[in-house]
Amino acid sequence: NINTGRMGNDDDAEITTAKGRMCERELIELFTDSNHEIAVHTLTHPHLENLTNEQITHEILTDKINIERMFGKTPRGAAYPFGTYNDDVVNCLSACGIAYCRTVESTEDFDIPTDWLRLAATCRHRDPKLMELAHRFIECTPKISDESKLFYVWGHSYEFDDDNNWEVMEEFLKAVSNRNDVWYATNIEIYDYISAYKNLTFSINSNTVHNPTATTVYFNANGKHCVITPGQTLEI
Repeated sequence: NINTGRMGNDDDAEITTAKGRMCERELIELFTDSNHEIAVHTLTHPHLENLTNEQITHEILTDKINIERMFGKTPRGAAYPFGTYNDDVVNCLSACGIAYCRTVESTEDFDIPTDWLRLAATCRHRDPKLMELAHRFIECTPKISDESKLFYVWGHSYEFDDDNNWEVMEEFLKAVSNRNDVWYATNIEIYDYISAYKNLTFSINSNTVHNPTATTVYFNANGKHCVITPGQTLEI
């Protein structure tokens, strides 16, 4: 999540500005073709709920335009500056084409989000319960009748240097990585997949289902695993 109005100066070169803010050149070098999702964080990181709708829209769209220019991709996600917002902010985000926006709230659970413009995470990376939650997530492998689970961790990159705790993320990644029962995905990939699932068209008696999307979808029905490819109509 990038504040394009608060980037470092190109003359600084070695990330010496406050809170380690990289300059545009460094951001482009680091994130282009990196498999990271680049998302909006507003232009100048204000308390959006204190602004007019016009000012909110300017903060969102200008940041979005700058990210498009820098990376050649249209960002569809965002994170709230300071984690604060109100209904006007949410409405402006939606009008600006933002699909999801992360809050700073922690649920400490693994439920699939339902309100994507008020998106809460499982926990922050510096949460004392991080490893407890990680092990609980790993141990709750869904059965065929269970709902899917999502473990969502958020944090700021500068916090690793401030807290000198890189080992926290190393321990967490070691615990949850390289598992064939876990999908490792970006925010927008998860949003798009859930949207594709919701767009499946089931017959009235649920004997057939059609996938009108461009995404292969996996689901459980009648006690069995089902896979439906883009454009396919499947008998269940």
